[in-house]
Amino acid sequence: MKKGIHPKDYRFVIFKDMSNEYTFLSRSTAMTKETIVWEDGKEYPLIKLEISHTSHPFYTGKMQLVDTAGRVDKFKNRYQKHIDKNKQA
Repeated sequence: MKKGIHPKDYRFVIFKDMSNEYTFLSRSTAMTKETIVWEDGKEYPLIKLEISHTSHPFYTGKMQLVDTAGRVDKFKNRYQKHIDKNKQA
């Protein structure tokens, strides 16, 4: 392993999956301004995740659409006339 290429400032951080509220404690060098109180009563930096191993379809075996911004619904509403037209044809 090469010396001097790995960061030295690892600290405990809480990762939170925003799609299912799953949280876990790990070590990281990622910077964040948000904090959260963990089960042990201590305050740790918080890093929000869109997808983790508890919500990713590969690991869960379920095809689950993660759409935090409502993009799919927005698209369907905008092009509903075209969708209905193609169904009739």
